[in-house]
Amino acid sequence: MRNPTVAQQFVDVLLQAGVERIYGVVGDSLNPIVDVIRRTDGIEWVHVRNEEAAAFAAAAEAQLTGRLAVCAGSCGPGNTHLIQGLYDANRSGAPVLALASHIPSKQIGTGFFQETHPERLFTECSTYCEMVSQPSQMPRVLRIAVQRAIADNGVSVLVMPGDLAHAPADNPTGSSNFVTTRGRVTAPTEQVWDLAAKLNAAEKVMLFCGAGVQGSHDEVMELAARLNAPVGHSLRGKEWIQYDNPYDVGMSGLLGYGACYDAMHEADLVLLLGTDFPYDDFLPQARTVQIDHDAGRIGRRTPLELGVHGDVGQTLRTVLPLVDRKQDRSFLDRMLRRHTKSLENVVSAYTSNVDRHVPIHPEYPAAILDELADDDAVFTVDTGMCNVWAARYITPSGRRRVIGSFLHGTMANALPHAIGAQFAYPDRQVISMSGDGGLGMLMGELLTVKLHDLPVKTIVFNNSSLGMVKLEMMADGLPDHETDHEPVDYAAIAQAIGIHAIRVEEPGQIRAALKEALAHDGPCLVDLVTDPNALSIPPHISGEHVKGFAFSAGRTVLNGGVGKMLDLARANLRNIPRP
Repeated sequence: MRNPTVAQQFVDVLLQAGVERIYGVVGDSLNPIVDVIRRTDGIEWVHVRNEEAAAFAAAAEAQLTGRLAVCAGSCGPGNTHLIQGLYDANRSGAPVLALASHIPSKQIGTGFFQETHPERLFTECSTYCEMVSQPSQMPRVLRIAVQRAIADNGVSVLVMPGDLAHAPADNPTGSSNFVTTRGRVTAPTEQVWDLAAKLNAAEKVMLFCGAGVQGSHDEVMELAARLNAPVGHSLRGKEWIQYDNPYDVGMSGLLGYGACYDAMHEADLVLLLGTDFPYDDFLPQARTVQIDHDAGRIGRRTPLELGVHGDVGQTLRTVLPLVDRKQDRSFLDRMLRRHTKSLENVVSAYTSNVDRHVPIHPEYPAAILDELADDDAVFTVDTGMCNVWAARYITPSGRRRVIGSFLHGTMANALPHAIGAQFAYPDRQVISMSGDGGLGMLMGELLTVKLHDLPVKTIVFNNSSLGMVKLEMMADGLPDHETDHEPVDYAAIAQAIGIHAIRVEEPGQIRAALKEALAHDGPCLVDLVTDPNALSIPPHISGEHVKGFAFSAGRTVLNGGVGKMLDLARANLRNIPRP
């Protein structure tokens, strides 16, 4: 019997790794792989309109499932399109394998048509990037790439010339047993004792949580109760820690709100839990302890009094018996009151007549969307002002997920992320919170949604503006320029390609439109015409920023919309014991 081809080996190893689909655009150098998929049960090719979207879709699937996801691009421009989504996947900790197909082997180095050097190009956005130049390297190199992506929670790139995929395999494929369950890092005993000593010595402790607290909600709440410590979070930590949290004081960072910044700067000790929070200007740069499972992240954002290398949940379970219960609640209660007052002041400043304001205040439909969406909905969020509305209005439940380009910060991620999320969970509600700027950039992916009849709900916050860029210009004291553009009727575009769509220009239409969209059996787009002057400022800004806003503000609304966060804060105030 003739040996299988390298392409067949490639697909067989992916099946052994549990891969169910490859996202990409078919093309010459990928044809051998695509043909094997055509003839193989258990794996499918998901056609998208741009390879960038393929990488985003794979990233979302990997983040939601924790399993390997795969994308592919043909030689030259086909695989260079992958790079934006792969940067996002690698920085987000998504286990993704990318096949970067290459020109014919004998032409490499000749300046051939579409020649690039993928093995160089993708090095910075991956944890493993190698070229397969002969059949004898297979399937070993592919197995290494798969295991590295899973182990590193990052991107592996395999470069393969198209003619090599056609070639007969040299080695038997055999079977694989990939290690998909990661061990937990146990903190050294001396570090745990030092941590307990620091926590016991400090009168006012504040906990700041990132995505690394996933699965550790109970332990964080128990520590906060023992220390009477306010609990804040980063954007990526919000979905894992804010729900059922009577110690919540909001979020820090450029999209932040509430008393998180104040609590962090007034505490005697700040405990960073599973966060690689990049905005060091928001950190106190003193009085800080950090726990992280990745020792390479410890201390790179702020000087530390102590670093603890360990899994957050396991470390907290170990240290809790050593932590003394604090009796004084005054710091916690003061921060909870300040948090609530901060939200009340902000809300009163911008919510007047919001249900009648035209153009629509974007925070209003965001709040309604939060109310109507399923308790286990997956939200994908475009970079820009949609990040703000999601951060301040989407209420975590412990089951909802929020996926965005929170570390790479690229535009146009929401819709392709939603595609991957819907393929991963076909029966789950997936909502793309798309800005008109982001949607316009990869609008062809609406065709992908229609082609596969994905029940994605695309909610377009259509303000005919690049709102976040406008805000950045204002903060620098510059008049906004080239941030606004001609209005576009995205509902009409969606209808033209066969997607059910609703255009909303009046606030009184919002609730009915969103209800209709979420109940629709199939893809649906809601085009919300929103106010381009509804912007957002962070909870702490410098004097230079204030001066910049003063120069540029004009009639612009600077709000800090917080949605149900105010209701949560008021509920938490009821937990404060009366004197």
